[in-house]
Amino acid sequence: MKDERFIRGEKVPMTKEAVRAVALAKLALHDARHLIDIGAGTGSVSIEAALAHPQLQVTAIERNLAALGLLEENCQRFACRNITLVPGVAPLFIGQPADAVFMGGSGGNLTKLIDWSLAQLNPGGRLVMTFILQENLSSALAHLADCSVSALDCQQLQVSQLTPLGSGHYFKAHNPVFLISCEKEQHHG
Repeated sequence: MKDERFIRGEKVPMTKEAVRAVALAKLALHDARHLIDIGAGTGSVSIEAALAHPQLQVTAIERNLAALGLLEENCQRFACRNITLVPGVAPLFIGQPADAVFMGGSGGNLTKLIDWSLAQLNPGGRLVMTFILQENLSSALAHLADCSVSALDCQQLQVSQLTPLGSGHYFKAHNPVFLISCEKEQHHG
């Protein structure tokens, strides 16, 4: 989905189109029943996932009141009835186990949120995280090394957009984004 389709706020983050496409592919939602979106922002990941997979129940967690307002407006705009908005700060109680967790923001609680996310996931469930800070990337990779995860993948995404300039065009660079995906290990009995 094009970024322009979403109602945006000046200080509310949004996972941009190219990064969102890779994140959604890594979440592998085709058979999923429940997705948790931590730090949902404008709701771009939640909404695109909900629209592409009508069977999916999405739990969108957001602590910022301005973002919650935009998230609600965007859910109404796209008529997403399979998204539950949860105001608050993760980690918090979610009664239903998840098949996938997307973390777009950690609010300074990265390792605690990784542990909580893995606890929410069914065995074989997918955790996908995006970061713009290299320190968060390093911290996440170091922490995941001690967790029961498999299929760990890490990518740096650098996107540039063709943009008019005077009588010509140039490629305007977006901030690089780091994306980590992994799978909660299946428990062997």
